[in-house]
Amino acid sequence: MDAGKIVYSDPGRRFDFLEHTSDVYVRARGDSVLSLLENAGVALFETMVDTSSLQERISRDVEAEGFDLENLLYRWLESLLTLYYSERIMCRDIRVKRLVVERQGEELRYSVVGRCLGEFFDPARHEGRVEVKAVTYSLMRIVKEDEWLAYFVLDI
Repeated sequence: MDAGKIVYSDPGRRFDFLEHTSDVYVRARGDSVLSLLENAGVALFETMVDTSSLQERISRDVEAEGFDLENLLYRWLESLLTLYYSERIMCRDIRVKRLVVERQGEELRYSVVGRCLGEFFDPARHEGRVEVKAVTYSLMRIVKEDEWLAYFVLDI
């Protein structure tokens, strides 16, 4: 499935930024759902700052729950964005520690626990890019091809 023109590719092949008229369209990659969630989170922060300029000075645990994989991705990214807005923490690296899928009656429940490693955003030391206002469901999908791929749009 063609997602559009690539405008930036992460050197580590963790994610791409795709052409979009007004927002940031992301394609994250992963060998597993765990690495997919990690790379999607790093892409979120890369939108706002050059993550290679960050140091791993502090860590925070981040959790999210969802009723399917797309909803889990949405809430995961929302939790990471909330971490930035509440504590001004930018993540250089994200490590998923646990991903659980459990049945609750007829429904499935997905939950993820991870750790953000980074530092407080300091405009004197970190060059800001664009500010992400919100995660959206626009164009969101998760597919398994040769690797796991997640597509989502960040409202800027």
